[in-house]
Amino acid sequence: MSDPMHDLDVTVWVGKNGIDAVSEELSEQLDDRDAVKVKFLRAARAEGDTEVLAGDLAEAANGTVLDTRGHTAVIQR
Repeated sequence: MSDPMHDLDVTVWVGKNGIDAVSEELSEQLDDRDAVKVKFLRAARAEGDTEVLAGDLAEAANGTVLDTRGHTAVIQR
């Protein structure tokens, strides 16, 4: 079985502007693909840990969190 965390390239980066700045971009990417890999940069993590941020971002983009590892999450619709 393939590992989506390993197989996908990061296409969304969350930085100091937080999840609001990328939620629309993530939603658009989820329209075109099964899953999107998101990297939470240090500036974004000041707002909370990766699991919480990933959950909030997924909710904002009408998706669900498939997996989180380190500072990276895979979100699907």
